[in-house]
Amino acid sequence: MMENKFKHTALVLEGGGMRGVFTSGVLDWMIDHHITFPYLIGVSAGASNALSYAAHQRGRGKYIFADLQVERHYLGMRNIWRHHSIMDMDLLYHELPEAIWPYDYAAYRENPMRVESVATDCITGEAIYLEEKEDPTRIIDIVRASSSLPFVCPIAHVDGRPMLDGGIADSIPVQRALDQGYEHVIVVLTRHYGYRKKVKNKKIPPLIYRRYPKLREAICTRAARYNAQVELVERLEREGRITVIRPEHPVEVARIETDMAKMNALYQHGLDVAAKILGIYED
Repeated sequence: MMENKFKHTALVLEGGGMRGVFTSGVLDWMIDHHITFPYLIGVSAGASNALSYAAHQRGRGKYIFADLQVERHYLGMRNIWRHHSIMDMDLLYHELPEAIWPYDYAAYRENPMRVESVATDCITGEAIYLEEKEDPTRIIDIVRASSSLPFVCPIAHVDGRPMLDGGIADSIPVQRALDQGYEHVIVVLTRHYGYRKKVKNKKIPPLIYRRYPKLREAICTRAARYNAQVELVERLEREGRITVIRPEHPVEVARIETDMAKMNALYQHGLDVAAKILGIYED
């Protein structure tokens, strides 16, 4: 069985908004080939994808990032006026898991894989790693916190603690996975090889997040830390300590995308790249 080949391997899922449909393709290929891991950690869109994968709900991730966005436009600036957030939070975190495509909490709970999501603690400005298998409300709250983008989403709360998007503090938590003691790590990125963020002198207006100076600092230094993480990933990849699954070319899907043809193409690309890289493990 292919899953036995990964019993000492951790899985890391980067975020990236609508680019997460690439990850959905990768994970659906894994579901098709019964690939499981003892530990998974996801950030933002990666945390959302992780839920569907951990419950073995094939196609659910692709539906969320492509079909549902095209149908309902849950991510877009018009939501700022209607919902005071760039995302329709009620649709994503209530209607979706309860009615539109009900989440299989039982399958998630029964899956022995540890699943962590990364959020950023607004008070400390540092990454916080959260996991939950029993409480459905807390499960959804964790993913919501991990995906709450700064400036355009309200601050989320888990256990009464204010939190925002995990990508602020730890965009690619490969070091977290290594620290758990796994022999190997598979990292799914949503950007092509060599991509770096532009480092700018970002200034946040003084009234924004004024109660959270550490969060302000973390936001301002995010690009530099992201680039350092990508350099770490590329070094570990060269050393053979990790396997990286990433798009083979620059992604044309925008963070807010409604072109279904582009979304379907990126999803298929995820399936194809997973087959190319992981297919070598088939018996």
